[in-house]
Amino acid sequence: MNILFLGDIVGNSGCVAIKKFLPNIIKKKNIHFVVVNGENAAKEGVGITENIVNELLSCGIDVITTGNHVWDQKETLEFIKGQKRLLRPLNLSGVVPGQGFGIYDTIGGFKVGVLNLMGNVFMKKCDDVFIKSKQFINENKLKEKFDFLIVDFHGEITSEKMAIGHVFDGNATFVVGTHTHVPTNDGRILNKGTAYLTDAGMCGDYNSVIGMNTENSLNRFFKRTSVKHFPAEGEASLCGAIIEANPENGLALSITQFILGGQLQKVN
Repeated sequence: MNILFLGDIVGNSGCVAIKKFLPNIIKKKNIHFVVVNGENAAKEGVGITENIVNELLSCGIDVITTGNHVWDQKETLEFIKGQKRLLRPLNLSGVVPGQGFGIYDTIGGFKVGVLNLMGNVFMKKCDDVFIKSKQFINENKLKEKFDFLIVDFHGEITSEKMAIGHVFDGNATFVVGTHTHVPTNDGRILNKGTAYLTDAGMCGDYNSVIGMNTENSLNRFFKRTSVKHFPAEGEASLCGAIIEANPENGLALSITQFILGGQLQKVN
């Protein structure tokens, strides 16, 4: 079972690259299931729209996860109610629409669970992610309700991401961090068999400041005249990881970092 996870799609350049390259990647790499974080996919670089969700799903993505920007496009509050393949963080506080976890059928009759969580440190207020994670594990056992489990942990700091990785070790196929838009080079299989990556990076223009226009971002840091952040529009790099999973126990056999196109590809 080969699973592809791609980091946060940022703006139009990220969407264009996904639509251009993903179908061929799926064929070439023999991918059986694709999860992508889409919380920055709107042209403004924050949130996601219904049209973008439909376009992404049509080019081979199975599930779209999100994070702290999930409601930045107000229409999402409505259409997420009927779109089961778009997730929002499970531990968002209060009564919110949509779902944070889903089980999806895939090739060969397997069931893939996808869980979306959000960190507590330097993020919008949400319920304690460690308590929610333990509750989830107690109620949802690997190889009982689902054959594989992918966990997207949308968080700011590396220590919190690593800690969640250890919480799920042996209880998930793959735990991957999103949100910081910078790919880390620490992909590995933890002691009990769960693949882990601190951050998948982004699908966006890396000739930028985490996907946003460089000149405008520098103006903001230097406290010069600037406008609201907007995405860079150069060629995007697609960043993430491919996990080979064992159908017998649902754990990982290997994890390979995936980077294609754009500026990052040129320096590799």
